[in-house]
Amino acid sequence: QVQLVESGGGLGQPGGSLRLSCVAPGSIFSISDMGWYRQAPGKQRELVAKITSAGSINYADFVKGRFIISRDNAKNTVYLQMASLKFEDTAVYYCNARWKIFRDAEVWGQGTLVTVSS
Repeated sequence: QVQLVESGGGLGQPGGSLRLSCVAPGSIFSISDMGWYRQAPGKQRELVAKITSAGSINYADFVKGRFIISRDNAKNTVYLQMASLKFEDTAVYYCNARWKIFRDAEVWGQGTLVTVSS
């Protein structure tokens, strides 16, 4: 069973920084497009940033210039470096992996809570 393991959530201050990590199985990581999504209370889950297996990157407009997504294929890990945190960044952040071996497949992490508070 494919599992993603997230870490790095917690309490951040407005204007501060946090880094999220997501480790995926080596069997699928290098061929997977990886993404970070978030879901705030009472809201739908939304894309934050994604990075393809080839390294192409897309960001949601609300994090451009503040968050950076990166991947380390040697460590099977995708990161989300968050800076200039805002109160509205408070949410559960989910890691997602999508790949194709004969058929499309995807898996979600369990989520990690990020709370921005002074």
